[in-house]
Amino acid sequence: MPEPITEQGESTLALWQGAWIAALITGVVVWGLIAWVVVAYRRRSDDEVPVQTRYNLPLEIFYTVAPIMMVVVFFAQTIRVQDIVLEESPAPDNIVEVTAQKWSWTFNHGIGAVDVAADEDNEDDEFPYEGYAYLAGTLTDIPTLVLPVGETTRFNLHSPDVIHDFGVPAFLIKMDVIPGRVNSFEVTPTTEGTFKGKCYELCGAYHSRMLFNVEVVSAEEYDAYVADLADSNLASTGVQAELPILGGEDARTQVGLASTRSGGEGQ
Repeated sequence: MPEPITEQGESTLALWQGAWIAALITGVVVWGLIAWVVVAYRRRSDDEVPVQTRYNLPLEIFYTVAPIMMVVVFFAQTIRVQDIVLEESPAPDNIVEVTAQKWSWTFNHGIGAVDVAADEDNEDDEFPYEGYAYLAGTLTDIPTLVLPVGETTRFNLHSPDVIHDFGVPAFLIKMDVIPGRVNSFEVTPTTEGTFKGKCYELCGAYHSRMLFNVEVVSAEEYDAYVADLADSNLASTGVQAELPILGGEDARTQVGLASTRSGGEGQ
């Protein structure tokens, strides 16, 4: 299991470790009973015939009820951790619009203050920032997603073409990116550094090249990065993007983005 770098990932790691501990305890008990039966009830002479028991009601009740109780406990713990991992705060520090397109990623960082109310419906026509700075990857250019350490970032996941899956092993979470639907989850990074991410859904011919990097930096470095990215977008397009780059309905280019980006339309 990768070492988690987020607060949410700690709960996933604890569930994984607890499941292994429970499985090992169960295994030790079963192996011990097998060894005891093999030794205690071994055949001691060639003409010995063991007692023929039709059934043992207490034993049958035990090996029916015990596994059911184990499954109930595992299920309850899984739901508890799932609720922790998928819980969304009322006011995240940052919201990043992630676009997964055939076959790369586009990361849209908001400029200015976040308006959480505009993000409540998770619709593609309402966004929580007045402007966006974006970074679009290609088949030959692996993009980097920059995040601030110690701050909660929400990912809104968009796809203009087919089903993808946004995942970072160090987050200990991944989520499908589905056309026509905006899935979302949050992470709070606790460790600075560079990590790997990729698409976990077989999405087409170049699925294996849908890679990206994640760089967790200080809050000051993150703000400087977004400002520099916005200046770079402005220099290359002549306008500031008012909407995030989501690919549009007819994404036919190599990176899955529509050809029109002028006017800040974010198509």
